[in-house]
Amino acid sequence: MPHYGDPSDLQHLVESLLSENAHCLKQIVVVDDASPTPFPAQWEPQRTSQTEFTVVRRDLNGGFGSAVNTGLNTIHTDVALVLNSDLILPEHFVEALQTAAAPWHPAVLSPEVTGTDGATQWTARHFPTIGHQVTEWLSPLARFRHHKLLHEAVGHDTRAEQGKVLPVDWVFGAAMMLPVNAVKSIGGFDDDFFMNAEEVDLQKRLRDIGVPSIYVGTVTVAHVGGGSSDPARRRKWLVEARHRYAQKWGNPQALKTALTAASFANFGVNKVREIAGRDIDAKGVLKQELSYLSDDKTGNRSVSGADVN
Repeated sequence: MPHYGDPSDLQHLVESLLSENAHCLKQIVVVDDASPTPFPAQWEPQRTSQTEFTVVRRDLNGGFGSAVNTGLNTIHTDVALVLNSDLILPEHFVEALQTAAAPWHPAVLSPEVTGTDGATQWTARHFPTIGHQVTEWLSPLARFRHHKLLHEAVGHDTRAEQGKVLPVDWVFGAAMMLPVNAVKSIGGFDDDFFMNAEEVDLQKRLRDIGVPSIYVGTVTVAHVGGGSSDPARRRKWLVEARHRYAQKWGNPQALKTALTAASFANFGVNKVREIAGRDIDAKGVLKQELSYLSDDKTGNRSVSGADVN
């Protein structure tokens, strides 16, 4: 479990895990990713169990993938759960996920992840394409995203529903069960991804060696998400991550060109709305969107977790 920021959520998650899942757990590893508020050195779970509890401290904040790599290097099991700190787990979560996962190993598996309101966070997704990203970038389409067609158009796998278990292209990284040996055999997460797309890249590489990704809709967790940083920085990180992904698996220049064209399309619609008296600065929005697509990198990138996908 990566830690960055306030440790209270993570402490609560550890206690929650041990309350009903200790018999399924050999180790719990917290990776302090050079957090400005360190995970307390003397803290130990109040619940006693045979589960080994360890805190590993990194010297530099390397982001989600680097933190998970550090954690995987300290465990002694064939399967590992990677959990965001801001999850709310159901009763007997680990046992239920283990039972559902058993027929599929080795595989990457994720339960259905919802918000605290119960709305799906679209755990199962298709491998990214330029079309997915352009559709998502076109802000006038946002009002239609409750339609199934638009969800598919931005890369959500709408076949995945609670109660179903099925192979998909990739699963959201808030709560993942990983086959440790397979992950290590391909070099783990790519450290060049700071935030976003690192779990997509990992699952793409695992697929190449025959390890599938499985959506487990029979188990559900709630995810708060998005609390570690401001929206503008999260969007900048997302664009950077997708550019990095395109460098490895696609055409980064084509992606940038397509998103730039989509920004000017957004500008056209926003300008009409501005002229009609709506409270929007069309030129300002265009300038901000183009800044995300520039080659400049965000300065301080301190955040941890997969909660910004």
